[in-house]
Amino acid sequence: MLALLRTFSLQELLHHPWRTASALLAVVLGVALGFAVHVINASALDEFSRAVRSVQGQPDLELRAMQGALPEPLYGLVARNAAVARAAPWLEAAVQVQRGESTAPAVTLRLLGGDALQLAPMAPALMPRLFEGHDRLELFAPATVFLNAAALQALGLSETQAAGARLALRPPAPASGATLPSVAVRIAGTVAASGPPLAMMDIGAAQELLQRWGEISRIDLLLAPGADADRLLAQLRAAPGWPPGVLASVPGNAQQRVAQMSRAYRVNLTVLALVALFTGAFLVFSVLSLSVARRAPQFALLAVLGLTARQRLALVLAESALLGVLGSVGGIALGLGLAALALRLLGGDLGGGYFGDVQPALQWSAGAALAFAGLGLAATLAGGWWPARSAQRLPAAATLKGLGALQIPEAGARLPLLLLAASAGLAWLPPIAGIPLAAYVSVALLLLGGMAALPWLLGRLLARLPAFARQRPLWLLAFERARRMRASASVAVGGVVASLSLAVALTVMVDSFRGSMLEWLDTALPAPAYVRAAGGTSQGDAGLLDARLLQALRALPGVARAQPQRNASLALDARQPALALLVRPLEGAQAQALPWLSPPLPVPPGLISVHVSEAAAQLYGLQPGRRWSALQPAFPVHAEFFVAGIWRDYVRQFGAVAMDTADWQRLTDDTRLTEIALWPEPGTDLAALQARIQALAHGAAPLEWVSSAGLRERSMRIFDRSFAVTYWLQAVAIGIGLFGIAASFSAQVLARRKEFGLLGHLGLTRRQILGVVAGEGAVWSALGALAGTVLGLGVAVILVHVVNPQSFHWTMELRLPWLRLALLALAVTAAGTLAAWLAGRAAAGRDAVLAVKEDW
Repeated sequence: MLALLRTFSLQELLHHPWRTASALLAVVLGVALGFAVHVINASALDEFSRAVRSVQGQPDLELRAMQGALPEPLYGLVARNAAVARAAPWLEAAVQVQRGESTAPAVTLRLLGGDALQLAPMAPALMPRLFEGHDRLELFAPATVFLNAAALQALGLSETQAAGARLALRPPAPASGATLPSVAVRIAGTVAASGPPLAMMDIGAAQELLQRWGEISRIDLLLAPGADADRLLAQLRAAPGWPPGVLASVPGNAQQRVAQMSRAYRVNLTVLALVALFTGAFLVFSVLSLSVARRAPQFALLAVLGLTARQRLALVLAESALLGVLGSVGGIALGLGLAALALRLLGGDLGGGYFGDVQPALQWSAGAALAFAGLGLAATLAGGWWPARSAQRLPAAATLKGLGALQIPEAGARLPLLLLAASAGLAWLPPIAGIPLAAYVSVALLLLGGMAALPWLLGRLLARLPAFARQRPLWLLAFERARRMRASASVAVGGVVASLSLAVALTVMVDSFRGSMLEWLDTALPAPAYVRAAGGTSQGDAGLLDARLLQALRALPGVARAQPQRNASLALDARQPALALLVRPLEGAQAQALPWLSPPLPVPPGLISVHVSEAAAQLYGLQPGRRWSALQPAFPVHAEFFVAGIWRDYVRQFGAVAMDTADWQRLTDDTRLTEIALWPEPGTDLAALQARIQALAHGAAPLEWVSSAGLRERSMRIFDRSFAVTYWLQAVAIGIGLFGIAASFSAQVLARRKEFGLLGHLGLTRRQILGVVAGEGAVWSALGALAGTVLGLGVAVILVHVVNPQSFHWTMELRLPWLRLALLALAVTAAGTLAAWLAGRAAAGRDAVLAVKEDW
């Protein structure tokens, strides 16, 4: 009996390969995409953690300044404490280097200056390894560096070529603002540290090269046995001479910060990938519902032969589980392949930019594979539950007599309304641990409620037949069957409704974000052009410019206006990513506008105004009109800060603070610039102006002219790369939906051979029967496209107004690309009509006429 049942199930799955393949494809892709995203992010995080450990070692505590550098006397104060076994000072900077007289672009390296006597116990991976023939005293020699493998690769050097080679190193401008000339440094060896390009040298030599005497970037501490870190910090903070604004962190904080920064991005990608499983569950439901309905006489015969209702339930669930196991195994294998390919071609950032300097190797765990396989199995079992219940409730005797054909149950309006109400209630709940879990559940309930409401919705939409259908018998047949068999119609279009709703939601979300991004760029990039150090970035200190360059630019003919801009970082909590600090002219006649959510408030006398981004306002609980005392320790001069406004920022996920240039320079005495915003006079020869600007370099770092149009294009290119996975998910959703609707229509049409035979006996030609089938397909597909579009718009509202702010801490306007949505719905309708017509050709032949004899 058991062998008979296994054969019964396998024959059914193999007899309809297109239907089985459609469900399997959805499960495979859902598991594969979700597992691939997990593996890529896990591999990138693991590689980043190893790189951090190799560079920073494993200290018990790390001391850094909230903003800027630490004073060097702090090292002596810390090292003398009895609870400190070892203390190691470090000086960090981003520098640009070039091989000799090479005309190749400069390479940006992370320069680390450390105490060579402390490296072995504190950070062994940074211990220099001298080339053969070099003296050990070169560890302390000035203008001598030791490169890691990534730096050698970036410079195009082998270890043999690097031995004794010289580099032209351009240090950033010091706090005094003076331009430093290039310095010739010699490569004396290598370091084993992994990660991005890095150069190591003695800390004293680094201070001399960078002209940062009396400054250090951080202090690493190893505590004495039995020492308590909290007690040590309390003692140090109470000691005379302890400066304000010193942050203490423990090992793992850097990894935690990066993991936190990338968490929202990878969670959203994983959830969107797993929505394919949601679609797969509906396809499994559709496939098994039609299969159970078609095999109703066989199930009735098995029941008469002794198969119990519980065993019929188990039989259909076993078929569902078989689909789940096959789909999950295929999905795990495909996911590993996709992850390996993505890591090789794109690195580990998946377009998000969180691991841009990391080249991770594939890392995966059996536990994660089993978890995603379990999700695939759970999805298929959920999709097979209702068909299994239908087989369990089958009236055996009536079905054998042909009087009790199994009907797909039709739910009323109560359940859909409850699901939709629950979805609306959950949508506005706050995030849990920074993740919009309630919003994700809300999306799932919205889709479930919409799918459950399909029969009721189809009934209401088809309650009144269109006038042209009443006058045409063939259209009347198509509409009447769709109206009276709306539960079957719901099964047929269920998969396409689920997939189309996802495609519509992603289309609206991406279009809304893209439109908001373009508007934001218009405000964030007000100048036609920007001047900065060639090879530098707007975030690091490798490209800091002398403040005197601003006056020189303003004096050039053809320059109508030039404004300074400075970017820095501000760490207020060692466990949180640093805030971005943007210094701009925000006061007076030359003030630059920010994309404020509302006009900024007037600043009370004696206070310094700051403007915070939406992310900073949410993360730190800030509102316009409040004072922000947490900023005071970050500056050497005492000041009280006033939050004057909140602005929209689509670049810095964990917050940014904007401050007026005059306030910054008064608080820090730092006049260095990151870039200069430039407005040329109308009619100016831009090529000649660029040449005059390059001549201002005077042997320092060459200057780079960047147009705002180029920056917009680059920003949108990064945007499209960040959403590349989303575009693929959109295509996958549409493909699965079209494949599913084709399989569903094929199954339903092939199961109606007797009906087509009867129509043939009544005088309808084969062409007319195909017209009826195509009309049904058009009606069902059009209603499914309408329902999918409406559901997709509802999901888009949750994604844009709930998931996006809770995940990334910024808001945007909802934009509806009506033309694209209409074309998408028309494509789905046309595909459904074509699928029904093609299936009708296979079913409306001579076999259909002969099939009528089965009832004689």
